[in-house]
Amino acid sequence: MIPESPPTATHQAVPGFETWLKDLRSRFESRLAGALDRLLADTPADLAEAIRYAALDGGKRLRPALVFLGSLQGRPWPDLDHPDHESLWAAAVAVELVHVYSLVHDDLPSMDDDELRRGRPTLHRAFDEATAVLAGDALQALAFAALADADAAQPVRLEWTRQLAKAAGPAGMVGGQAIDLALAGRREAVDLATLADLHDRKTGALIRAALAMGARWPGLGSRQCAQIDRFGRLLGRAFQIQDDILDVTGSAEALGKTPGKDSEADKCSYVTVTGLDGARRELDDTVRHAHAALWELGTMGGDSHALSGCLDFVIHRQY
Repeated sequence: MIPESPPTATHQAVPGFETWLKDLRSRFESRLAGALDRLLADTPADLAEAIRYAALDGGKRLRPALVFLGSLQGRPWPDLDHPDHESLWAAAVAVELVHVYSLVHDDLPSMDDDELRRGRPTLHRAFDEATAVLAGDALQALAFAALADADAAQPVRLEWTRQLAKAAGPAGMVGGQAIDLALAGRREAVDLATLADLHDRKTGALIRAALAMGARWPGLGSRQCAQIDRFGRLLGRAFQIQDDILDVTGSAEALGKTPGKDSEADKCSYVTVTGLDGARRELDDTVRHAHAALWELGTMGGDSHALSGCLDFVIHRQY
């Protein structure tokens, strides 16, 4: 049902999303393991072990879920058993492999220099720095190999490749990391527009791409795709703001990584730039705009129930 006007409330729980995400996560783990078995054929044993260590250690698996959420086409929930969705699993695997690569490289001493990821030693600590660099390189290459093998029409696979490459490259994650490193120690001179651009690239680009890849699969209209992209940008920003808040309010046990890293490294986060209360205001404002984007999508015949649940999950998570 299409609402009569944009909602004003922002923090409304949507039942069912976490149950659906748990189901997707369990299915995805076996899909990812199977894909790595195929993709790592003829890989040196030590490197293959490092790649599996990084990729198969759990996590939220939110980005693979977004591939399915972007493909909804008016249905309330993505049907994970639908035979026509087989190719989406390959896209979901590719997106997650890029995400894992980014985590491996972000954790390196020359980048964010972290020792804990998902409750375990980071890859360069569990193995060594050179192996972590090579594993990250390999994970990115494997992502595009997974797309090449997808059982989808060639135009769809080409568009998926373009979207993922843009999100992972200098216009997206790599560019965001470069800006992040360049601004370290200069947070007093950073305004909200610069901060948003940094994190829209470093964190948001892959989130937007995952949704866009899902939307490309059923061939949604340009207006619907644009609205999903608008929501994806806001969802990615909300994810980052909540991450920044958890960096100062969460524990290592809950987060699975070291808290307080942004302040310690003098990094530009929503908390270090605007303060904790300012970050919470930015989160509320971002969520309000995201709900408005979902309302607009509803006027085009889309069902925003699952996407709203995803937004709720992102802003209320504790890890």
